[in-house]
Amino acid sequence: MPKVLRIINRFNLGGPTYNVSYLTKYLNSGYETLLVGGMNDKNEACSDYIAKKLGIHFLKIPEMTRDIGYNDLVAYYKIKDIIRRYKPDIVHTHASKSGFLGRRAAAELKVPVVVHTFHGHIFHSYFNKYTTQIFKTIERQLAQKTDAIIAISNLQKYELSKVHEIAPEEKFRVIPLGFDLERFQENYDFKRKSFRDLYHVKDEEIVITIIGRLVPVKNHELFIKAVAEVKKNTNHKIKAFIVGDGELRNKLVELAISLGLKCFQPGNYNYDADIFFTSWIQDADLVLAATDITALTSFNEGTPVSLIEAQAANSPIVSTNVGGIEDVVIKDKTALLADNNNLEDFSQKLLKLVNSDDLRKEMKKQGWEFVKETFHYTRLVNDTKKLYDELLLSKKS
Repeated sequence: MPKVLRIINRFNLGGPTYNVSYLTKYLNSGYETLLVGGMNDKNEACSDYIAKKLGIHFLKIPEMTRDIGYNDLVAYYKIKDIIRRYKPDIVHTHASKSGFLGRRAAAELKVPVVVHTFHGHIFHSYFNKYTTQIFKTIERQLAQKTDAIIAISNLQKYELSKVHEIAPEEKFRVIPLGFDLERFQENYDFKRKSFRDLYHVKDEEIVITIIGRLVPVKNHELFIKAVAEVKKNTNHKIKAFIVGDGELRNKLVELAISLGLKCFQPGNYNYDADIFFTSWIQDADLVLAATDITALTSFNEGTPVSLIEAQAANSPIVSTNVGGIEDVVIKDKTALLADNNNLEDFSQKLLKLVNSDDLRKEMKKQGWEFVKETFHYTRLVNDTKKLYDELLLSKKS
């Protein structure tokens, strides 16, 4: 039976962790898989509970972290040691750090097949032009050591092959992410009441939620400013929830207060707040059942899990139109899309949804039908197995 060594940067909350967990658990027809991951940043929620819930045994490399430094060399040699002992037929890396270390190790030890998945990319809105060019050069070199590169959307494939010229188009395969989405439909009314009761939210109050790390690329400042604008221009009662944590939390709280918004945060449980900083909440299905509108304000995104899950939970969306957003929503049917970092455009679209009960109801109907097949984990598993089969067969011929 062919062996797959699957390596992920770290178990942070988001699409990559779900992706590797479902592949490791369910791609078992003809394949054996070992999952290896790095260590989380102190500002990130650790999501290895996702793999644990599925009964997956995995290894952690503490030295493989977000930061760049000497520990990368230690992690590199640990990956080489795992490859020597496990003797995989395929090394499949997920995201940038594991892709850099894992593909180099696999190439040096002559692993038959090397696959890499881009979960988003860091070629804009992360670093300055000089640093970005260095990362592009590294990725182009690594692409030469890779048998197939997986993009998680058609737009991402276009950006990577045509705009950033990481590798020729024929080296890419588009395989969207996959999830277990049924849980967002189960016990919906009970979850909605439970979450809203927990935070003292009244039935008539409209809950607007944004989920993600509190870091610059997510642009939560736009969200907070938009909430302030909507609050001034609507007769509806609204409550905003920022689910997540990170380096910018204190700065974002200060911004909200400066705009006249009352805040709930750990240590200050003000249930009369306009914005609730909840930190991380593991059960996204509980949060989204209570949500009337889901928001996303990022400067750059790959395939945002929160928007897929929002549609599975019947929540209409307002988002900036960046990265792969249009690949995961139906524009004007499940989501209203605003220009990147445009406060007026974003605020107007958010206000439109807040003020129209009928529009929210209409958009709610279409989300589940769209995502339940397109982003189910069985499709992810089947597409990936097909690729593995093709690559191994090509090595034999």
